[in-house]
Amino acid sequence: MYNDQKRSTEFYTALFRRKPHINVPGMTEFILSDHCKLGLMPNDGIVKILKDFMPHPDRGNGIPRCELYLRTTGVTAEYDNALQIGAKLISVVKSQNWGDDVCYFADPDGLIIAFAQTTNETSRHE
Repeated sequence: MYNDQKRSTEFYTALFRRKPHINVPGMTEFILSDHCKLGLMPNDGIVKILKDFMPHPDRGNGIPRCELYLRTTGVTAEYDNALQIGAKLISVVKSQNWGDDVCYFADPDGLIIAFAQTTNETSRHE
């Protein structure tokens, strides 16, 4: 969920280094793998689906409302790319107690993005 579809589309196009599969008013979709897509829908669009079940997303702007935890075999490259495109750095790549090396960023709407690589793979691939 976001406020500015053009800004979010440009950000995620740069982050994923690929163009969206769908980019029409009210929905942008990126194919991340054969079994995973990321859909971006503006706040005013998602409220039609949420109806009275959830508060309007505009009431949570700038508050982390989700975390995209993306596995990679090149966490350092993803970290460098995120910095280069202007993602807000939350945490540099650090080894976590669950066995991943992870870095955290925020997108322009404050949504959290993590790039993770299994710790023992990092030294083999970086």
